[in-house]
Amino acid sequence: MRAKNSRFIYAFWHQRQAFFTVTHRGDAVSILISRSRDGDMIADTIRLCGVASVRGSSTRGASGAVRALMEALGSGLDVGITPDGPKGPAREVKEGVLFLARKLGLPILPITNAQSHKIVLRRAWDRFHIPLPFGRGAVVYGEPLFVGPDDDLAAKAAELKVRLDAITREADALVA
Repeated sequence: MRAKNSRFIYAFWHQRQAFFTVTHRGDAVSILISRSRDGDMIADTIRLCGVASVRGSSTRGASGAVRALMEALGSGLDVGITPDGPKGPAREVKEGVLFLARKLGLPILPITNAQSHKIVLRRAWDRFHIPLPFGRGAVVYGEPLFVGPDDDLAAKAAELKVRLDAITREADALVA
């Protein structure tokens, strides 16, 4: 998609966003991050990796975040969204990413990752993964998902979940 100079929207599970910022450091991408204390830490961390952020969520600053995402896309950046974040439930796609893809006419590119060495925050709502050094890592992309003007967003959400879950199982198997 980049070779064709096409803009797109990355979609990845919230629990796996930390490794995304490592594997995509310095890329022309801006990630949607919530306006929360946890979001502040994540935004600071990804900035250290050279990844930009847009702040907002469906409950706090949604319209401003959509405008900022559109500006990021207009300036040549791709954007990334955790369709189950920032509060979950884990691995359940909310319709925001689908609405944005439809509105902007952009495909959603599912992506995931896995690490053989990581800390799993078991008390976090999504069992957040913190990658550790000296292990194996895998990044897996899925087929782009297009959302047409007449598509049922609930059906597309289910399709995106199936794609994200499939590539997540694939990534986990690659580092097992």
